[in-house]
Amino acid sequence: MSEYQEAKRIIVSILELSKDSIHMHVGLIVFFLAVVLWKKGSIEARCLIPVAIVASLMEILDLRYDYVSLGHFRLKAITASIHDLINTTFWPVVIVVLAWMGKLQNARKA
Repeated sequence: MSEYQEAKRIIVSILELSKDSIHMHVGLIVFFLAVVLWKKGSIEARCLIPVAIVASLMEILDLRYDYVSLGHFRLKAITASIHDLINTTFWPVVIVVLAWMGKLQNARKA
């Protein structure tokens, strides 16, 4: 088992959360860190970039482990990675869209 896979196993056992739930939490943590540190509290689409990068890196590591351990990619692993990408990025995207809609509504009122 790779160090990354072992770290995931430990995190899941400590937090006692589902893997899907952990993906959602990771996405939100990375997103809000980007908002606070990068954009100084401003919610913008650019804040989704670190979320996409982290989500992609996690899935690349998962797929690499699957390939190394089996010698080929499995369709099940690929669909699981797509599922995980959606779980990781879903709520940050929703937050950005809602912020954008709020800005549009405020612009119309002005």
